Amino acid sequence: MKFEIIGSGGCVALPKPLCNCKVCQEAREKGRPYSRYGCSLFLHDINLLIDTPEDIVHAINDSSIQNIDAVMFSHLDPDHTLGFRVFEDLRLSWLKVSEGKECNNPIDVIAMPHVMEDLNAIQSSYGSFLDYYENAQNLIKRHKISDYQKIEEIKISFIRVERTTIFVFEAEDKKLIYAPCDVKPFPDEEIFVGADVMIIGNTIIGEELKDGYKLSEDNFLREELFSMSEVLSLKEKFEIKRVIVTHIEEAWGKSYDDYVNLEEQYDGVQFAYDGMEILI
Repeated sequence: MKFEIIGSGGCVALPKPLCNCKVCQEAREKGRPYSRYGCSLFLHDINLLIDTPEDIVHAINDSSIQNIDAVMFSHLDPDHTLGFRVFEDLRLSWLKVSEGKECNNPIDVIAMPHVMEDLNAIQSSYGSFLDYYENAQNLIKRHKISDYQKIEEIKISFIRVERTTIFVFEAEDKKLIYAPCDVKPFPDEEIFVGADVMIIGNTIIGEELKDGYKLSEDNFLREELFSMSEVLSLKEKFEIKRVIVTHIEEAWGKSYDDYVNLEEQYDGVQFAYDGMEILI
């Protein structure tokens, strides 16, 4: 399986608009891998995109993606969904519409039932956007999956964690876990054991964050996000060979070079960057 990290960033873009800190200035000047688009992943084997942050159009243009057949959503949060107008960029031709022709190759939109319900609720005064894309324009075809789906030779399992989803990709004897956001506490599931790779997000990286900020012991982020020691504990518990940390926040105040240096402190742990390819 060939995965590509389309975006490795967190809730806020890197560079952050109007920010003149050293990290953001460097990201503007150098671009990738110092800059980061919103969190998204692509599986080349089946042309599958996971999540559509607001900047997904630019992320796709900067990637090696040649075609997109399906889009899978992990949860509702705007930094994972509000770029879904990309369906129009990918499939809508107003010139064909003007001739009475509709799209004949809609994108499969896949999510767990509770996530699809949340997505359907995103609307304007005209109604649900996804209803419009599917029923009025035939740009998409929605599919609700509760447990797993097999696409070609790849099995994708869906593990619910409150309002979000962990995905497990399996092909032959290879396994990759994708847990991009809001998956703490991490569920105790047998399917995670022995994975070749786990890509995990929503971590606090470092004791000193942007502008020298230090989290107090009672800061709520410590309950919501994983510490690096907790990530290492998951790696050991489930006997995971390799961990890649994604959804990296601008607020952590670290450059791409800082993350490269941090990798020397952890065995079998890497920090994601835009354009990173994972082959298993």
